[in-house]
Amino acid sequence: MANEGLEYTDAALRAAHCWFGVDRVARDVATTAWKRRARLRQAQWRAARGFPMGTHPHGGGPDASAVGSRLELAFAQQAGVNFLTAGALATVRQRLAAPERFQMLKEDRLWADLLSSMPMCFNLFGDLAGDAAAAQRAVRAWWPDAPSGPVQVRFEHSPGRRDPAFLGNQSAFDVAFEIDAGADTRAIVGVETKYHEHAAKEAPPKPVALGRYVEVTERSGVFVDGWREHILGTDLQQIWLDHLLVLSMLQHPSQRWRWGRFVLVYPADNPSFVSAAARYAALLANRSTFAATTIEALLATRGALSGEGVSAFRERYLG
Repeated sequence: MANEGLEYTDAALRAAHCWFGVDRVARDVATTAWKRRARLRQAQWRAARGFPMGTHPHGGGPDASAVGSRLELAFAQQAGVNFLTAGALATVRQRLAAPERFQMLKEDRLWADLLSSMPMCFNLFGDLAGDAAAAQRAVRAWWPDAPSGPVQVRFEHSPGRRDPAFLGNQSAFDVAFEIDAGADTRAIVGVETKYHEHAAKEAPPKPVALGRYVEVTERSGVFVDGWREHILGTDLQQIWLDHLLVLSMLQHPSQRWRWGRFVLVYPADNPSFVSAAARYAALLANRSTFAATTIEALLATRGALSGEGVSAFRERYLG
């Protein structure tokens, strides 16, 4: 990949306003290198097109600092250039016009953060939201074992944030493909996308929430014995919580969802998620509700995506 040879010396990063300590992952040289290359790539993509540089914080101000991997916020909101196709931009506007209760969608990051996986998700899947036939073809190409039927594409979606019938938290899918499976039932493919991020350790859930998470985990029957010590308080915990959202839907009293899968999507060159996905899969006795795949594999799947958006996506994010 072209990213492999991308120069990211300290001097190059500083010159591009891309030198940030947050990109350093302790004791993980490979992931640190990936994060620095990814940030620099976005800054170079912006600079090559003459788009104005953004800041931290996004709104600017006397104490703001320049960030090469961001767009100037007012410009980004007006021009919509964080999105690679007209379809993706239209999907963003439609989603913002239809907020979900308790959503955590950050609009400044969506419009102006070139590095964020949130706008990347719209760039990858946004064209499908406006084309029902294309969405159905893509789902069949990527997940041929899923039930067939019309597909609705929902971004930053949860079946019920803070609803105890699910997980009682604010978990959401970056994008969800909801399939009409007939007889008033649904199938769900819930997707989490990663780009520049790494799998980071988290504090274990508080006891008041953990009880529900353990209930869903044990009822699912898909985890190996001893799963707790490998997940709670580790870098796999967030993957587990996203997976649990699908499992809670399959266990919902309404019995509305009769098939489901959580899919983790990441770049092939992101070593943190390559490792995390493999380690998480090893904790599953039954993997039918979980899949991990690379962005490159999705783009290469015959019959899934086509058009100028694919080439533009590869150029911007993958090199």
